[in-house]
Amino acid sequence: MSRPTAAQQELDEKHIARCLELALAYKGFTSPNPVVGCVIVDKKGEVIAEGVHKKAGGPHAEVDALAKLSGARAPGATLYVNLEPCNHHGRTPPCAPAVAASGVARVVIGGEDPIPGHGGGLEALRRRGVKVSTGVLREACVRANRGFYQAAQGRPAYTLKAAMTLDGKIATVSGQSKWITGEYARADVHRLRQEHDAVLIGAETALRDDPWLTCRLVNGRHPVKIVLDGELRTPVDARLLPKKTSPARAILLCGKKAPAAREKALVKQGAEVWRCRTHANGRIDLMSVGPDLVRAGIQSVLVEGGGEVHAYMMQHRLADDLVLYIAPKAVGGPAKSWLGGKGLAHLPSAYRFAFVGDPVVLPGGDLRLVGEPLPPVTAPAPTWEDMLAIDPP
Repeated sequence: MSRPTAAQQELDEKHIARCLELALAYKGFTSPNPVVGCVIVDKKGEVIAEGVHKKAGGPHAEVDALAKLSGARAPGATLYVNLEPCNHHGRTPPCAPAVAASGVARVVIGGEDPIPGHGGGLEALRRRGVKVSTGVLREACVRANRGFYQAAQGRPAYTLKAAMTLDGKIATVSGQSKWITGEYARADVHRLRQEHDAVLIGAETALRDDPWLTCRLVNGRHPVKIVLDGELRTPVDARLLPKKTSPARAILLCGKKAPAAREKALVKQGAEVWRCRTHANGRIDLMSVGPDLVRAGIQSVLVEGGGEVHAYMMQHRLADDLVLYIAPKAVGGPAKSWLGGKGLAHLPSAYRFAFVGDPVVLPGGDLRLVGEPLPPVTAPAPTWEDMLAIDPP
């Protein structure tokens, strides 16, 4: 297969970027389905149709775009889509046969379908004589559907979120944390909640802040609420419980030995209590819970826990994305940091991140940074010369 020219590659990236723009407008509304956009371009290079998947059970993006053309036909055209067209029967018929039947000459795909049994769209198209190009803006396409891809590996995708001062503090020395950031940053957090299937906090945050964990500021879909609560200390009148606020599910993850009476009282308030495996220190083993969360329809989780929860996520390599809101103020002193734990002794062991996109200064002056954790550095084995330099004979 011949490689596309630089000009063709530029056009392909332009149209896949438009697919992502269409798709991301519905992030949070299609779960458990991925967000998908589609663009169809005729032989002259003109866009003749666009489509988008708007909700689970609704038309997929490719079918939505083709429906805007006479007879769902696009002979000789190029169809762009950020995710491989499906080739299986679910709530809707498969897309790959409809795409092939439309007469398109070429299909350009951002990312392949990661779920076993869902794929096969690429080969189905090729068997019908359609030219297929893959991997255009793949990283951005995977990022757009991080939860969908990660769920195929048996756990949700976790996004760590923190609001902090310039010196990295999430509260003052007296424990005051409302409000470090301004109203625009808080509304943006509610947007993030609406885009995730669930929001997760630790028991300390539930006790200290009594949060709602809704997305009421943006009038979106309220996420499932998850609390890491090994001993079931969440109060029965906590605002996050379904009978107190939104009807969204509240899942309390506790240890096997948590009090049965507390479970009964919390279930009475609408909570679901999941008894889970724990580490030796009593912390919930989130790795073991991952498959259960996926089976419960939770593919993406916004982690709003305190510094200890964030430290746990980083230590166990469970962080997939990072969103930081930094207020232009500082408090100093021994106040808590957004990343707690025991701390690392050596800089080569530091958790590393790559920033994604440009920093954004929100109205009100708060800074939003988005990043992705990088793999840990693997130090090369020291040479004999290195050893002599450190400890000469």
